[in-house]
Amino acid sequence: GTRYCYVWVDGVHFNVRFSDNRLCILVVIGATEDGKKELITVASGYRESGESWHYVLNDLKRRGLKSPVLAIGDGALGFWSVLPEVFPQCKQQRCWVHKTANVLDKMPKGVQCRAKGTLHDIYRALDRESADKAWSKFIETFEAKYPDAVKCLEKDKEHLLTFYDFPAYHWE
Repeated sequence: GTRYCYVWVDGVHFNVRFSDNRLCILVVIGATEDGKKELITVASGYRESGESWHYVLNDLKRRGLKSPVLAIGDGALGFWSVLPEVFPQCKQQRCWVHKTANVLDKMPKGVQCRAKGTLHDIYRALDRESADKAWSKFIETFEAKYPDAVKCLEKDKEHLLTFYDFPAYHWE
């Protein structure tokens, strides 16, 4: 019966393997309307597959979970492929911590500190307009020398800036 406005999802991987299977723990944390964070579920899964997330989300829905307003997670495709099927009205937000690591991984160490600061300027901007300007600055600064890093960032633009559609006091 608890209403969760936001949910964070992730898969926690372990090096323990049973034959060729890569097991992981799927975690869902929710924030209530008054901002209290709660653990919603922990379930076993195979990698972060769509099939595993399909089971988890449908089980939560069967047990009474109403659609959250926004889901936040990394780019693991299994979750994102299932979310619109189970909770079609839920908006998507990609995790900036994961995205930053993925973008920086495509750049030499000597450039990473500067690039990280520019990425921070995007998601720490005061509003969407300022974020768009910082986004353009990142593209202009790094596209010529590090096109793979820029592609990595650009492919999720729509879902990296979703949080700007919500009240600013929720952004942190």
